Amino acid sequence: MAAELKAKFGDGVEFELVESSGGAFEVTVDGRRVYSKLATKRFPAYQEIPDLIEG
Repeated sequence: MAAELKAKFGDGVEFELVESSGGAFEVTVDGRRVYSKLATKRFPAYQEIPDLIEG
């Protein structure tokens, strides 16, 4: 996932891994949640997160 985002956005993106329990995988951009594994009940598909970030 990190490599996919770096390839798409280069140095314009930063990552922070926050450990949790319960299978959470949340992606937030500028304070706005763009993806939640807990809400969708699935891991994101290839290219889904970059597409969501672009808007």
